[in-house]
Amino acid sequence: MNATHTVTNQVPPLVGHDPVAGDTALREACLRHADALTLDSLEELGALAGSEQAAEWGRLANEVPPRLRTHDRTGHRIDEVEFHPAWHELMTAAFAHGLGGTPWALAAADDAHAHVRRAVGYLGWTQVEAGHGCPVTMTYAVVPALRRAPELAVVFEPGLTSTTYQFGLADPRTKAGLVAGMGMTEKQGGSDVRAGTTRATARIDGTYHLTGHKWFTSAPMSDLFLVLAQTEEGVSCFLVPRMLPDGERNVFRLQRLKDKLGDRSNASSEVEFDRTVGWLVGEPGRGVPAILDMVTTTRLDCVLGSAATVRAALTQALHHARHRSAFGALLVDQPLMRNVLADVAVESEAATALAIRLAAAQDAGESDFLRLAGAAAKFHVCKRTPAVVAEALEVLGGNGYVEESVLPRLYRQSPLNSIWEGSGNVIALDVLRAMARDSASVAAVLAEVEAAAGADDRFDAAVARLRAELADPEDLPFRARRVASLLALCLQGSLLLQHAPGAVADAFCATRLAGDWGSVLGTLPAGTAAVEIVERAVVAPA
Repeated sequence: MNATHTVTNQVPPLVGHDPVAGDTALREACLRHADALTLDSLEELGALAGSEQAAEWGRLANEVPPRLRTHDRTGHRIDEVEFHPAWHELMTAAFAHGLGGTPWALAAADDAHAHVRRAVGYLGWTQVEAGHGCPVTMTYAVVPALRRAPELAVVFEPGLTSTTYQFGLADPRTKAGLVAGMGMTEKQGGSDVRAGTTRATARIDGTYHLTGHKWFTSAPMSDLFLVLAQTEEGVSCFLVPRMLPDGERNVFRLQRLKDKLGDRSNASSEVEFDRTVGWLVGEPGRGVPAILDMVTTTRLDCVLGSAATVRAALTQALHHARHRSAFGALLVDQPLMRNVLADVAVESEAATALAIRLAAAQDAGESDFLRLAGAAAKFHVCKRTPAVVAEALEVLGGNGYVEESVLPRLYRQSPLNSIWEGSGNVIALDVLRAMARDSASVAAVLAEVEAAAGADDRFDAAVARLRAELADPEDLPFRARRVASLLALCLQGSLLLQHAPGAVADAFCATRLAGDWGSVLGTLPAGTAAVEIVERAVVAPA
């Protein structure tokens, strides 16, 4: 069969690139908001992220999904989840490079760029495999919430900020590194966490017993979980360990693993609590504000994760187009294909610029800016991701529909961050709440937007539309998505006009702001410097 199976015009494997420093937009964002030392500290992670070894870990972690073991061979309840070794390699690398809770310890040590460093690394590294990013994110996000209970923070924060990944159930006080999770959603409530029926009863020793069912708890193999439950005072927040200080297993019954859309690598589960021990975090009846400290931080990673998914899809599409020929020329040299690639590249750079700006706000303590800008970015960037990944997949044609191309995995994952930690409507309404409750947030975001005033007439017109939308109180809930998206677009436009090359900013303003854009990507107007935009987007070797 050799005569009929000669392989020609096929694309070589995508390995040996650097998704961190080799990505021009990400590198520039890191240097803009941090410094060269911060970027240099991610050199090893970038090289690993573009390696054949890391790609293989990502493949295996998804092809051999986690398996639930509820009982051991003698019939004792154990509620453990088994993972392929590739999962543990991904987790080990993520924590070793400080993508978990480490920035909180570094910030306490006066590292002014700890959160930007982590964000740049997270955006580059999770392009390898998105599923393990979930427990990494939750470990990062739990720290500010846990600080509402200083006596718990002093015990567990060293493990949560560690660069060590130590899998397996053990007393969390004795482990070198901890992983955290969260349990809010119940069958009857969804986003309405106040409708939860899990109950918490106070005990003499100061702990609580929790009884109830959580409908969606990701990463159930974690060491600690923030959980919401009802007390006499109302919804309260609790820290629930898998293992108790006396070495006994806490009651944490895994009913099943969810068969979900998206990555296969991360285990998501239903959990049953039956007199499960938990420690109160924050004040009784103030559980929602307490856990929102965690949720708000995870929303930053929703933006980073979506930006990473878009960037990974773009990288695959560019690699294919630069090696695959059709109709006598490389795909990348075909004018219409260049239009598509450039349009996806503009989307990727806008998402990257906004995501790293949010991380810089975390470093700088810009809570007013972060409260509103984070919600708007979470809505818009995450909502755009599925359409953008679909266009990147189509660049590969039928090859993009085959699992080996990686694009199907990215496409399945692409809607996740728009749903996780508040679906589109919840986040859009949260934008309105942030505007209504805190005029300082509006002022901070508008100040960032106005930093590019006068740079482009199309941008100035968009900002005028935004101000008109914000000033109109009529039917605001009905217009919430419109307001959230326009707010994010103006932020992206401002950042690109200030920091991106003119070709990128011009294409963004012409399409996203001035409306010279079709209903699909690849409709950049004639005269767009598509070649320059595409060349800028190519990822450099490690």
